[in-house]
Amino acid sequence: MSKIKLGVNIDHIAFIKKSRDTKYPDLREAVSICESSGADSITIHLREDRRHIQDQDAILIRKNAKKLNFEMANTSEMVDFATNLGPDFCCIVPEKRDERTTEGGLTLCTMSDSQKNNLANNIKKLNDKNIEVSLFIDPVKDEIEIAKNVGAQSIELHTGTYANSKDNQVMIEIDKLKIASNYAHDLSLKVNAGHGLHYNNISEICKIQYISELNIGHSIIAESIFLGLGDAIKKMKRIINSCD
Repeated sequence: MSKIKLGVNIDHIAFIKKSRDTKYPDLREAVSICESSGADSITIHLREDRRHIQDQDAILIRKNAKKLNFEMANTSEMVDFATNLGPDFCCIVPEKRDERTTEGGLTLCTMSDSQKNNLANNIKKLNDKNIEVSLFIDPVKDEIEIAKNVGAQSIELHTGTYANSKDNQVMIEIDKLKIASNYAHDLSLKVNAGHGLHYNNISEICKIQYISELNIGHSIIAESIFLGLGDAIKKMKRIINSCD
């Protein structure tokens, strides 16, 4: 099994900057430290309410990041921004203005035909700019099948339910993720995963076959308070690389 890649989400670094409207912390330095410490890509989420990453932040990060994963809502504003920004990857996620963080995957199964057509058209617009598109979804076969049908090249499995599970439910959620990963692979979709992952729960995820990349932010930034950003990333990479 090939080594799983790590995408580091730096939204919470941008949030510190936004909270006081300061010029620090320097997002260029954050990108540099992440990459030199083992991050395979940088992930940012430009939310519609601009609560952390700002438009200029995204542009600055794009200029400095070797590989950029751009999380976005499925809106015409975000599609236009992304096609101009030119990230390497776009992950389309659900958004609610009153949520603290993304609370679940896209509910593709409940979309009308017109909504699915809109999503497919937006994926094509991004693909036409050589941007690989993933959809953030729950580990459900019907969701994965629709992701394939609307033209996504990848999926990102929502691991939040697993992360919040206790006792016997933990392995039940792992089994769901295993089944989903296998099914997506059978459909020739690349499989990523993320949400709620931290140093103490990532090992079981790393054992799942066909997962290509993990996107992790909050736990790494929290650990960086004590270890520094570079060492926090290296610690996460050691855990990922130790999983077989």
